[in-house]
Amino acid sequence: MEDYVYILDYLPNGRADLPPYKRRPVVYGVGENQFTLLELIPRSDATFDIGERIYVGKDAAKRKKIEKIKGRVNYEDLTSTAHGEFPYIILDIVHKSEERFIRFFNEASAISTRFHVLELLPGLGKKMMHEILDERKKKLFTSFEEMQERIDFLRSPDKLIAKRIELELTDPNQKYRIFTRPPLSRSHHY
Repeated sequence: MEDYVYILDYLPNGRADLPPYKRRPVVYGVGENQFTLLELIPRSDATFDIGERIYVGKDAAKRKKIEKIKGRVNYEDLTSTAHGEFPYIILDIVHKSEERFIRFFNEASAISTRFHVLELLPGLGKKMMHEILDERKKKLFTSFEEMQERIDFLRSPDKLIAKRIELELTDPNQKYRIFTRPPLSRSHHY
């Protein structure tokens, strides 16, 4: 369960692709913990800014802007606006949770004798993986900036994480999920 989501899109008049009698105000958001994509029903007096972080957890008294969570959605169910904002908001979440993702670099392990979880990061090959593993043996990483200083040719480890999250959410056929939950199967979709 996600306690906080970042707003990807707000449709005060509902989705234009629905018949008028089915249109209701709707908010699309991405959870900050498991990157769960959610369709949310806003309170009637609420307004939203794209990228805004809001509470959607179980404590109804703290839930100021959201009436209820309608449910999970898959990436393809989002609006084109949400698709456009998605990479920026994911990167924003990665930055705000830097400690969590530095821990990932410090603790990531092998999947098999021939394959390491770090290799799942887009653009990170065996050579870079070995450099990361060698450096973290010497001293654990403390920030993205420090990682870049210590590892030759490593640029933007934050963007590597964000790209992986994006890949896991946009491609339902991903075998490994490091940061996200599996997509909804179409049969369970509302």
